[in-house]
Amino acid sequence: MLYCELKQKDVVNRCNCRRLGKVCNLILDEKSGCICSIVVPGPSRCLGLFPSDQEFVIPWNKICKIGPDVILVEICEEDCLCPVKKSGSFFS
Repeated sequence: MLYCELKQKDVVNRCNCRRLGKVCNLILDEKSGCICSIVVPGPSRCLGLFPSDQEFVIPWNKICKIGPDVILVEICEEDCLCPVKKSGSFFS
């Protein structure tokens, strides 16, 4: 499966049937090249006008099933919610 196919799928938490969003990034093991985690944007603020300052980092072993349209995960959302790591920009 290609990354461009993976990022088009909705991520749904099987524990509460809540849609978390779509995959926005992957965390890879540098030595083996295997996927360690998927990253999904956290809940937006102010009716979706401002991007979230948090994201869900979901370990690969928490993925239950990858279907044609949906990735089912089984997580405690509070445990997987992390602050967004700001990357340096060209202008900063």
